[in-house]
Amino acid sequence: MTIGAPLASAWTKVYTPRTVTLIGGTLLLLANTLASLSTQLWHFLLAQGVLLGCATCLSYIPAVTIAPGWFDARRGLAMGIILSGTGVGGVVWAPALRALNAAIGFRNTLRLTGGIGFALVSAAAMALEWDPASAARIAAERPSPPSRRSPRRSRLFSALRGTLRTRIPLVNWRIANSRLFVAEAAGAALQAAAYYTPVYFFSSYARSLGYSAAAGASFIAASNASSAAGKVLLGYTADRAGRLNTLLFCTLVSAATALGLWFPSTRVGQEGEGFSGNDRARALFIAFAVLYGVFAGAYVSLFPTVLVELFGVQNFASVNGFLYMVRGFGTLLGTPVAGALIHSGGARVAVGFGRGGRAAEEYAKSSVMVGALLAAATVSVLWVRLEVGGVGKWKV
Repeated sequence: MTIGAPLASAWTKVYTPRTVTLIGGTLLLLANTLASLSTQLWHFLLAQGVLLGCATCLSYIPAVTIAPGWFDARRGLAMGIILSGTGVGGVVWAPALRALNAAIGFRNTLRLTGGIGFALVSAAAMALEWDPASAARIAAERPSPPSRRSPRRSRLFSALRGTLRTRIPLVNWRIANSRLFVAEAAGAALQAAAYYTPVYFFSSYARSLGYSAAAGASFIAASNASSAAGKVLLGYTADRAGRLNTLLFCTLVSAATALGLWFPSTRVGQEGEGFSGNDRARALFIAFAVLYGVFAGAYVSLFPTVLVELFGVQNFASVNGFLYMVRGFGTLLGTPVAGALIHSGGARVAVGFGRGGRAAEEYAKSSVMVGALLAAATVSVLWVRLEVGGVGKWKV
């Protein structure tokens, strides 16, 4: 979804955000349709893994690339409202997909969601365009077209070379070589390595505590609902308390919830007798699902906002694309490692503490990994904060 962000950002400048997003919506329809026809695992890997990932990249990256340029004083609130859509979508889709799978089967569900996704993305594409200042700057950066007097073959090769140069985005070396950029990249990778892991395992972990599969889907919806609200409220706060300050606070609280709520919920069942221990574990996990949704989700909306503050609007598209790619590699490493840690413990997701089992225990290593990565990300964001404002400037 984000590894291709540099290319998606560059193509947004070459072909307009609307065009790139429409291509993303079309690929989304194609990916879900092909997945619905799949009969072997590698079919799903190509359709749902590769093609849908490309579709999501081309649908998502243009929006987060162009949106910050339209706002200034209330940029944090604006981005919070815009990116709260990811949370709202999760609230709707988690229970809806489970109900549709049960009612019409997963193949028809894939076809239906592909059609709905295509319609929604296409409608959104119609609203996307660069702000006037960015549009003028992009127009000035475009290479001059070859003269019509040149031979046709020469014009074609010249256009091809110019197009390739335009489409291969490069981060300004002066920026990339700075300590500020290194610190921001480190924080982005570490936070991404941890961020999606709880979301992917909410449902299975809920079942390890004795909840039904339907309740597991409800946990995902609840976390997304709190994430949507958190993005708006913390975006509003960021405009007043400082966007980088708020990002640091959110990262710190995310780490604290993983280590202080999720990890204890994997262990507390051993300390009680029967249902009482499981009841405490459930309470801790519910608190974690809500608070993690609020604060970890806010990082996603504040991330592009902070990049504008740090590197300027003129450098935002290339820096944003590159750092989203870095986040993609972080996700690619973090979530599979967490899954391997759960698998190494032989997680018995169907057995909860209430039945005398220890299934939730198997998630302890992954919860510690998530907490440690978020703690390291907090240190990186603090480094960025000190690079920008030191200790004398409080609102950053």
